[in-house]
Amino acid sequence: MRNIGSLIIFAALVAIAATSGATFMPGDWYASLNKPAWTPPNWAFPVAWTILYILIAIAGWLTWKAAGFTHATVVWGIALILNALWSYIMFGQHQISLALLELVALWIAIILFIGMAWRVDARASYLFLPYLAWVTFAGTLNFAVWQLN
Repeated sequence: MRNIGSLIIFAALVAIAATSGATFMPGDWYASLNKPAWTPPNWAFPVAWTILYILIAIAGWLTWKAAGFTHATVVWGIALILNALWSYIMFGQHQISLALLELVALWIAIILFIGMAWRVDARASYLFLPYLAWVTFAGTLNFAVWQLN
């Protein structure tokens, strides 16, 4: 039961962070921006993020379960906060360049977590690889939107 309870806590933390994306939606402002032809359709984002949020929660939980409160779990939490802030900066404040800088910080936090978690539970590192790939893609998209506008 202890494991299930702690997994629920990690899932709840991720769900709280995910509310930023639900609160600060792209809306008319984003729709009016010039975007590259390779921008995914709007429906792809919630599908991708739902999968990623599940992986993020499990990765954090595995790391905590294996070693408790460590530098890896701190970096996991920082990445989660940065993740939540991006939607606010991009869609809430309409700050494309600042959102891009913030995304670089998130990318670094993800890389750090992957390295730190590898020593604790390699499965957690593997679970963060799709997150790294998506944030790399999102950063490229953010950069292209910034350049086009």
